[in-house]
Amino acid sequence: MIGIFDSGIGGLSVFKELVRLMPGEDYVYFSDSRNCPYGPKEAEFIKARSRQLTDFLIDKGADIVVVACNTATAAAIKDLRERYDLPFVGMEPAIKPAILHSQSGVVGVLATAGTLKGPLYLKTLATFKGDVKVIERIGEGLVEAVERADFDSPEVESLLRSYIEPMLAEGADHIVLGCTHYPFLEDTIKKIVEDRAKIVNPAPAVARQAKRLYTAKARQDDTPHCEFYSSAAFTDPVKDIIRTLTTLTCEFYDNTL
Repeated sequence: MIGIFDSGIGGLSVFKELVRLMPGEDYVYFSDSRNCPYGPKEAEFIKARSRQLTDFLIDKGADIVVVACNTATAAAIKDLRERYDLPFVGMEPAIKPAILHSQSGVVGVLATAGTLKGPLYLKTLATFKGDVKVIERIGEGLVEAVERADFDSPEVESLLRSYIEPMLAEGADHIVLGCTHYPFLEDTIKKIVEDRAKIVNPAPAVARQAKRLYTAKARQDDTPHCEFYSSAAFTDPVKDIIRTLTTLTCEFYDNTL
C-alpha cells in the first residue's frame, strides 16, 4: 500500500500522478486540513505532526510514504528517514531543472515560506543558481483557495497575477510551482502566463521516484482501493475532485487524528 500525506488536498496533485503510473495499487491518503496551511507554522510542529501522520499511515498498512507537501518535506523528511525503516519520497525542489533549462537567465518560484527556508531548497539553489536570477514569491492565500476548491475565480486569478506578472516582467521563462496545492491552479496560471514561460510542476517526477522505490506486497483482495482520511472533513466538491482523479473505489473518513 502507498501512503501519502499533505497539509490538505494539495497532495492530490501527486496522488493523480501516482495512480497514473501505478493504477493497480492500494492507496491511503491523509489530508491534515485542520492544520492547513503548514507554510507559516514552526518547523518543530511540522516535524511532530509528520511523525503522527506517518505512524497513522503505517498502521493502515503503508509500505512507502510519499510526503506530498513541500513544506513538510523541507521541515521533516530528514527526521522521518532517520526514525523509520521504510522508504520516504519527498517533494524535490524543481528549481534545478528550471535553472538548467532557462534561456533568459531568470526563473520564478512560487512557494510557501516554509519551502523557501528549507535546507533542501537552499542547498539546491546554492548548487545550481550560478548567474541565474531567481525571483521568489510566497503564495499567500493560494493554499486556502485550493482547500475551498476555488481554482479559477476572479479573486484567485487576481491574486495569482499579483505574484506572477512581476516575475514575467523581469523576464522569467520558467515558473516553478513550489507547493503541491498550486498545480490545481495551473489552468489559471496558464491563462496568465500564456506562452511567455514554462510552468514547472514537480509531481510527475516525484511519482516516478516513488515507483522506483516501491516494492509491491501481495494484496488481501483483487480490487485495489483508496482510503482518504482528513483531520477535518472532506467537502462534497473535494470528494468530486478526488473521484475525477481515479477510477478506483474511494472511501472517505472525516475528523481523524
